[in-house]
Amino acid sequence: MALAADLSTLADALITSVAKISPDQKGSARIQSLKRRVQGGLRTGSHTRTDQFVVAKQLEGLQEKFQILNRDELAEALHTRLAELESTRNSWLPEILSLLLQLSDRPALLSTVKRPEEGVKAPEAKETISWSDLNADGTAFSDEEIWEQVDFAGDSSDDDFSSVASDISLPKHRPQSATTVNEEYIIPDDVFVPAEDGDLVASLENAQFWRSENHSSSPQGEAATSRPITESQFARETIFMLQGLPTSIYVRLGDDFGVDRRYTLAHSSNEALSSLLQCFCEIGVKLNGIRCFTKLPQTIPYMQTFCRGLEERLLEFDRVLSQVQCRYLSAGATISLIQLLVDVREHSHDLALLAEMITKIGMNSTDQPMCCLDSLYDLICMLEALGDESSSQRLAELFFMCFKTYSSSIRLWMETGQVDALDSTFFVRTNRENGDLRTLWHDWFVLDTGHRQQKIPRFLEPGVQKVFTAGKSMVFLRHLNAPPDIEVMRFEDLYSQDSSLSLPFPALVEAAFEKLVDVDHSLSASLLRTELDQQCGLWTSLDALQHVYLAKDMSAVSVVDAKIFELIDRGRSWDDRFLLTEISRTAFSSICVIDTSRLLVRPTSTSPGVPQNNHRTVRILEAISIDYGLPWPIANIITEDAIHTYRRISTFLMQIRRAKYAIVKQRIRDARVTVPDDNDTLVHALHHNMLWVLDFIYGHLTYFVISTATQSLHKDLSDAQDVDAMIAAHQSYMSSLEAQCLLSKDLSHIHGAIINFLDMCVHFADLQAAHLLGDADQQPENPKAPRTKSNFEDEFDSDDDHDDMNHEHTLTVSFCDSTYSQQVKKVKSHFDHLTTFVTDGLKSLARADGLQSWDILADRLEWRRN
Repeated sequence: MALAADLSTLADALITSVAKISPDQKGSARIQSLKRRVQGGLRTGSHTRTDQFVVAKQLEGLQEKFQILNRDELAEALHTRLAELESTRNSWLPEILSLLLQLSDRPALLSTVKRPEEGVKAPEAKETISWSDLNADGTAFSDEEIWEQVDFAGDSSDDDFSSVASDISLPKHRPQSATTVNEEYIIPDDVFVPAEDGDLVASLENAQFWRSENHSSSPQGEAATSRPITESQFARETIFMLQGLPTSIYVRLGDDFGVDRRYTLAHSSNEALSSLLQCFCEIGVKLNGIRCFTKLPQTIPYMQTFCRGLEERLLEFDRVLSQVQCRYLSAGATISLIQLLVDVREHSHDLALLAEMITKIGMNSTDQPMCCLDSLYDLICMLEALGDESSSQRLAELFFMCFKTYSSSIRLWMETGQVDALDSTFFVRTNRENGDLRTLWHDWFVLDTGHRQQKIPRFLEPGVQKVFTAGKSMVFLRHLNAPPDIEVMRFEDLYSQDSSLSLPFPALVEAAFEKLVDVDHSLSASLLRTELDQQCGLWTSLDALQHVYLAKDMSAVSVVDAKIFELIDRGRSWDDRFLLTEISRTAFSSICVIDTSRLLVRPTSTSPGVPQNNHRTVRILEAISIDYGLPWPIANIITEDAIHTYRRISTFLMQIRRAKYAIVKQRIRDARVTVPDDNDTLVHALHHNMLWVLDFIYGHLTYFVISTATQSLHKDLSDAQDVDAMIAAHQSYMSSLEAQCLLSKDLSHIHGAIINFLDMCVHFADLQAAHLLGDADQQPENPKAPRTKSNFEDEFDSDDDHDDMNHEHTLTVSFCDSTYSQQVKKVKSHFDHLTTFVTDGLKSLARADGLQSWDILADRLEWRRN
């Protein structure tokens, strides 16, 4: 409390002295505010102490910085002073050191170390010791070979040097050599050549045949055109030329070599020598082309491997030339240019073949990245066909080196499903734009074969699709959280030297590639099939589509049809998507394979604009669109185009059911009327024939076409090896259904005739309904006026009867222009014409493609007509 009172008194005094406030204002609000602010600032603990460990870490880092910048004297001085501070600890030492660190300004550049001056000591006299005073005998170094030259290369290493350098700091500025070379100073020859070796120097100068003074002039003046030299000199110059070194006899002329014809051989004619040297020039040109090719920058990975293989073969050839030169230098060796040519041709045979291949691919290597690999493959096949087994085997090793590099991107794609972005020549390209999993198999990756498939080697074209499928299967499995455990295959497991002895080269490459592809493809494809069958519900989804679109269970479909057709007959709003969806979900809820939450029924955008007088046509049902959402794995197999075909088939089947619904409902109404009519026989015949045609067409489509095609689909899906085969099987299934259900473009005329027949059935039912209402007798003055319920209450008393007959609000039949009997006969004529047209069209189709379905349908329709 006393401390608090003292602080309060001191704060008042501080405020009075600093703010210049008179003592009579001590109780004002301004004074109280200033006092609270001062006390808050003086409160204990408002400023924390400096972290001593952070300061120590900063100092250690500063020492390391000095050492890295070769300022070891600063690091040593800082270390010494910190050690001295440790002996005299102070509680405020971290704050002081932290302040010094914050005040420092580039200490590594601006700091200097001043060492205390030491007392000057008098130099001690050193005794001079001569070599004669040292006696090596009996000393500690007598057994060691200390006087021999030390070989530092054998026992030293970079690690040893680095360890020593880390302990001994080197000064940043090393003293330079005191001796400098005068550029104008010319070293005399007698410094290097002793006087007693003058004969040796003279012999060396005489051996330099390119000097003009070494060739004596002939009396005829042929010195400028003829310089005879020995065969050993020709051989040495030839070896230098083949090794790519400059020579005097062989002159480089661009990419070619020329021969200096002044040099001759005493024991050979000029023509024979020129022909022999020209052979060496041809080989040298090919070798020079390979050397230039290896120096070109290569961006394609397998081309880099190819260049490395060429360099190894050039090095091997140079080694052979060096051995030949060593043999020529041995005592008593016989030197022959002809034998040298034989040896050079033998060991440069493979290089000459490769040089010719490089010359061919040099013209089109820019736009054909696989040209080199294809050319090497063709060259090996040609050599093997010619029986040159040794060359073909050696080049096959080079080919498989390149193929191993090229196949790395293929193996990465098939084993992990990833595309090597650095390999611009790989034929798989990522094309992911929206990331929709439903299009993973079709849109995420594409085969980028390039212009004329120049990104794919010709010998790999048959298996490229398998490679593409295997990689997409891996991506598919990874998104299903079911990545397979694939053992990475080594390239050595694909190709062995033992197999090359028994198989021809094309078969060997094909076998290696099949091993590379089949293992990953079969494993990923089988795992993906298992996942689609067991986890993703492939068969359940197919069964659900059969129920929703192809009316597999009529008990559920009839409920939906009855409600929609009733609303259309009543003229009420039948295209409400909420109503249609609710009706469909309720009807299909009893089928276990259907997930009703995925079912959505909606009218298309053209539905609201349909005129009222078109409600009596079956084409109005085309406005109904049924959507059944599939899981994304199944949606990759059953594409959106297939769903569109499903909808068209579903609409066609519903249109047939609509026509039958109208005929059956009107037949029930006709049965209640007992008044005889002259047209009863014709009407009953039309009723019977129309129902028979409708039943047969619908039964043919469902029980024959759809059922048979579905059985084939299940068999094809069970036999499919991969997802591509499954997609192809389902696309074939949908194409077959589209054609046999008369929905393809080339069958549009027959499909249109059947639609007209269905509209005629609805019109015939409306004709009977209008006849029952007595249109001709009751309302002759306004035959087109809509019928009301009072028109038929006299004949029917039941409420059910009223519900059955109130669809006449949508009737458009009129007996003003023609009588009932005339219109019935017109319907009969129209019926005969349409059935004849459909039958003849189906027969023409059967003769064109021989499909059994057309013959069956045509025969039944023609039989009924007869």
